Amino acid sequence: MSPHTAPSVDLEELRSLMAVTFELEAEEITDDAHFTQDLGMDSLITLEIATRLENRYGIAVTDDELKEISTLVGVHELVRQKLGAA
Repeated sequence: MSPHTAPSVDLEELRSLMAVTFELEAEEITDDAHFTQDLGMDSLITLEIATRLENRYGIAVTDDELKEISTLVGVHELVRQKLGAA
């Protein structure tokens, strides 16, 4: 995929979405903060993230996909890939 056709997903918008989900300040959702180890992600938060991503971006995200991702950068890449495949 060329840079001209890559879907645009704003990292800061995604950070804000994650902050609301984790009930934290956006500054606490650093690019490399580990969702489980640093931010306390559990199965309920995983489901909420999937729902928020589906509502915001119109993509289907499974719990298994989210369990494989541990950082904001990983979620950003997943959303970009999903939007590119849509």
